Amino acid sequence: MKNASSSSLRYCWRHRISSRHSSFVGWSRVGLLDSCVNRRFLRRGSFVRQANAGLSWRDNQAFAERRAYATSAKIKHGFVCENCGTIHAKWHGFCNQCRQANSLKEFTNVVSSGSSGGGGGAGARAVEGVGLADRATKAELKPQRLAEITASKNHLHWRLSLPGKTGSEIARVLGGGLVPGSLILVSGDPGVGKSTLLLQVFGADEAAPVLYISGEESVEQIGNRAERLKIESNEIFILSATDLDVVLTWIQEIVPRAVVLDSIQTVYLPDASGSAGSISQVRECTSALLRVAKKTNTAIFLIGHVTKSGEIAGPRTLEHMVDVCLHLEGDRLLSQRLLRSLKNRFGSTKEVGVFEMVDNGLRAVENPSLMFLSDRTGEDSNASATVGVALEGSRPLLVEIQALCSPATSLPSKRTFTGVDPSRFNLIVAVLLKQARLRLARQDIFVNVVGGFRLEEPATDIAVAVAIASSYIERPVPRDTVFVGELGLGGELRFVTQLERRLFEASKLGFKKCIVPQGAKGVKVDGMELILCSSLKDVLEKVFNYKSLPQQRKSGATVHLDAFPEEDGVCGEVQVGQDALDDDLANG
Repeated sequence: MKNASSSSLRYCWRHRISSRHSSFVGWSRVGLLDSCVNRRFLRRGSFVRQANAGLSWRDNQAFAERRAYATSAKIKHGFVCENCGTIHAKWHGFCNQCRQANSLKEFTNVVSSGSSGGGGGAGARAVEGVGLADRATKAELKPQRLAEITASKNHLHWRLSLPGKTGSEIARVLGGGLVPGSLILVSGDPGVGKSTLLLQVFGADEAAPVLYISGEESVEQIGNRAERLKIESNEIFILSATDLDVVLTWIQEIVPRAVVLDSIQTVYLPDASGSAGSISQVRECTSALLRVAKKTNTAIFLIGHVTKSGEIAGPRTLEHMVDVCLHLEGDRLLSQRLLRSLKNRFGSTKEVGVFEMVDNGLRAVENPSLMFLSDRTGEDSNASATVGVALEGSRPLLVEIQALCSPATSLPSKRTFTGVDPSRFNLIVAVLLKQARLRLARQDIFVNVVGGFRLEEPATDIAVAVAIASSYIERPVPRDTVFVGELGLGGELRFVTQLERRLFEASKLGFKKCIVPQGAKGVKVDGMELILCSSLKDVLEKVFNYKSLPQQRKSGATVHLDAFPEEDGVCGEVQVGQDALDDDLANG
């Protein structure tokens, strides 16, 4: 009797389905599902297993609800490029837009036909669900004159200030302060201090409420860290959640001054396809937060993970959608941390913030040049180190560059460098070989920038070249001398921008002399002696009293062992055979 009633119930459900959808052809339980117009969606085994089993009334009701959802939804399959964000209908070996190989990843998007129109995907529907949708009429959507827009706001006081010295350092990187309604992405290696930096800055803000959302830590764990950082603010609210619908609800409830989400890869939208951290989820969640930021005029910080190669995890469109992209870098074994701007719609991308990791969090460094310079009061005659002046945005930084040359134990010789651009390093070594005639072909060369700093501008070329030459000819660099200048392929010194600002910073730290290009004749700085040089040969002669080796001639058999003047007692010559001379000339 029980089996008969169950069979009748299953027949009833089949009859109801077949009466509403004429595309079903057959009464078999498997064929009934396979012939559905939405067979791509019903292809999953859970539906077939429910149809083949003897189901209870509740199971059949759940199956009917799923069937009703399936018939009212559209499934969109596609492939998105992780590099540029272009969507493709089919998989290809490379992206048709950016030509990147193996960058297409599959995604599935479920679009309900019963949802409200207007486009926007799951992110737009999530914003509508909390009442923050921007439904402007055609009369409201009209172009405005630029003069009217600029006259309506005082842009000098438009930005929001961040409290404390740490906040001022972040404001420098942002371009002068926090722009209301901006969406900011903060990335960095695991454990570098992203969460600590933002919690520390907004934990000291007593002006307005701040909402800190964590999808990786519990409320108790965040409270323990806040206690270690000595944060006692009453205006910071902590929420541990991964459902973005819940997050948007509390943003509307609290109306905070700023929001911190740690991290964007841990939250999800129930209406979007894929698990948390997938391409579709990251894109839709970022889209929803972007709409909320612009609608409520709230600044939102997103903490993002990075891959093994150092790139931001997720689709490339994530970087395109945000207003500012910050990157916190630093070696976990060192205390220095550098905050750089990779993208900034409201300021320069060349500013850098310098922090130091201490026991109670990250501390802003007021004079970063002292961090990148070692103790230069001693008289170490074996030190092959120079000081260059790099300009990061509007801030001049003095950095120490160390070099070591040693005879190569195997060929080819090694070229190892840290903190120097590879192309600039190879250029400097080539100029030293060709123009200064230093025999570096059989030398292993090691170059290191102290403090983990990365040299990006060519104004430190002379400092790198002199450090290598100092190690090779075994003569120390004067401790009170700093080097500023770009090196050309012909060995000439080129003028660099904002030279006076660089020299003023070096003068404050006690440097008395500076090697500068010949074009700096009219520059004057109190307490600083400028030594004008036109070429790399001129620099080596004035710093080390070194004269470059003359052109070797195959007809002769005399090889100069050194190029110092005879009064130094280090110059000599030796008679060698023609074969040995040819071999020496061939190897530099």
